[in-house]
Amino acid sequence: MPDYLAQRRNMVESQLRANDVTDVRVLEAMGTVPREKFVPASRKATAYADSPLEVIAGRFLMEPRAYGKMLQLAEIKPTDNLLDVGCATGYSAAVLARIAARVTALEQDADLVRVASESLPAVGAGNAAVVQGALSEGHGAKGPYDVIVLNGAIETRPDALLAQLGEGGRLVAIVKSGAQGHAAVFLKEKGQVGSRAAFDADAQILPGFREKVGFVF
Repeated sequence: MPDYLAQRRNMVESQLRANDVTDVRVLEAMGTVPREKFVPASRKATAYADSPLEVIAGRFLMEPRAYGKMLQLAEIKPTDNLLDVGCATGYSAAVLARIAARVTALEQDADLVRVASESLPAVGAGNAAVVQGALSEGHGAKGPYDVIVLNGAIETRPDALLAQLGEGGRLVAIVKSGAQGHAAVFLKEKGQVGSRAAFDADAQILPGFREKVGFVF
């Protein structure tokens, strides 16, 4: 039987600490949540690999290194109200539930909503609630949010989500332009939103966040 605890500890040491993730709460959360419980049985052997992990066709859990660095970039506080966009099977929400006060886990695929809704209570994530809806529209009913985390890449500015940030709120995502990608943090101050790039990263583009291709004449 695989030693998932040892794999999880190795993930923390070799993928997170080795890549400058120093936030103790992020390290503890990712070192505690059993990632193998959020992946299909056929992929459990690679649950802690340093690569994106496909859970259904076209939907992935982010690679641990990029995900951990993104959470550190968001500077999540224990009192924060957080929106987790594209929670897939619920792994990301389970991690965030150990860091923030309240997590709204948004997913649009009905099968993934069902899986996440069953998986989160099983790992003690009682402060995370799964809701279904279009990822690009967010979930304003439980906002404003202190932090919004996008579990994947975007090609377009997430204006509907940025509108759901409270004052001082942060949104983190992988921003892609062509083949290039970088993690960015968007910060709302005095009603205005600015952004800055933080580190190079790649991820699959989330549904609803592809740049629309216009007609060429």
